Amino acid sequence: MGMKKIQSIITILIVFLSVMGGQCFAADKILKIGVLGPFTGPSAQTGKEFQASVEMAMETIGYTVGDYKIEVVWVDSQSDPAKASGAYAEAVEGKGIQAGVLNWHSSVAIAVMDLAAQYKIPHMFGFGASEVVNQKWQADPQKYSYWGGKGWPVPAKLEKNYIMALNKAIEAGTFKPEKKLAAIYGEDTDWGRSAGGSYKKALLDSGWKIHSEEYFPATQTDFYPLLSKYKKDGVAVVAGTSTSPAAITAFVKQSTEVGLKSVIVASGLGWIGDWYKMTGPASNYVLDSIPQLTTKEAQKWASDVKAKYGFNPSPSAGGLSYDGIRMFIKVLQKTHELHGKLDKETIHKTMVEEVNTGKLTYGKKDGAIIMNEYKYTADTMPDMVVDPDAYFFPILQYQDGKGNMIFPDVWKERDFQQKK
Repeated sequence: MGMKKIQSIITILIVFLSVMGGQCFAADKILKIGVLGPFTGPSAQTGKEFQASVEMAMETIGYTVGDYKIEVVWVDSQSDPAKASGAYAEAVEGKGIQAGVLNWHSSVAIAVMDLAAQYKIPHMFGFGASEVVNQKWQADPQKYSYWGGKGWPVPAKLEKNYIMALNKAIEAGTFKPEKKLAAIYGEDTDWGRSAGGSYKKALLDSGWKIHSEEYFPATQTDFYPLLSKYKKDGVAVVAGTSTSPAAITAFVKQSTEVGLKSVIVASGLGWIGDWYKMTGPASNYVLDSIPQLTTKEAQKWASDVKAKYGFNPSPSAGGLSYDGIRMFIKVLQKTHELHGKLDKETIHKTMVEEVNTGKLTYGKKDGAIIMNEYKYTADTMPDMVVDPDAYFFPILQYQDGKGNMIFPDVWKERDFQQKK
């Protein structure tokens, strides 16, 4: 064999070994991220929506950012702060997550944000909306900088819009209550009480009287006595929320069964993709506030979820979490671009310096399917910028399973209709 041929073979072998070695090296570079959600328990349907969103988003990048493979660790909150804390600690200590994303409940966020700070794990786009999350964060921004921008703002920024919509309907003559008497209900959680407080303030500020304020366990499904009391006392507006599909759908169905004619605000009913299967016509005239699947991209995403997972996704639990994980991927990509490596230190640095300052945003141009833009600034953190051009929920009124926008006026599809 000639010397040139031997040299050629050696060169080929060196190139081959270099490529294979590089591939092996790349395969060893793994970034574990924890996805926090209620995968079992009363809000397990939300967990299914989270899982579908994360898997579909990760498939678009082949579970790869730069030379890192992304490994997802599912962290089950079970809708319980203590259980969520235990699961999160295990994900860090036992499974080695370097970053986290998503979360549903406010009570869970309030507990887990301390663990994120303790373990220095950057975690972003948690949906825990309660003012308590903001109060903790703003009391020590450096400590809680590991709990990144939220996926849902404090209730006061969105929930008050129900009352604004109803007061506008009164002015327009489409809502004619016999007396301005309202009742507040909700699950007995940080989210439920925060939202209830927002309704109460908006109602009192606009001349309404409060009949009662009732909070119940997320597992409760018997509301006949409460609803009958509202009917007997002539309550005109019943405003409340629950993150539990069983609770919120039971409340709506039973309101019709007892013959309640009040305007019902059921904030969160549409967070369940197949909510109409659970309520049927009982949801007619009910008010809700959820984003809409208005673009072709959003509608295709929804049809893809239905085809792959067998359920109709909600724009809230499903769509927002899809945008959230896609924004998180953008953060990872930016981190790799800036630092050449992905770990909790570099991801945290990007969150603080790029996301929290408004330099890195995620919008329609990036592929967002729900909101126009997700943007955080030093003035809004840990909330995002809330504005019709950025992050905003319209008020809907349901009819035969379809939500029609009634507020704000610039988005209005039809006027408010009073239940006869």
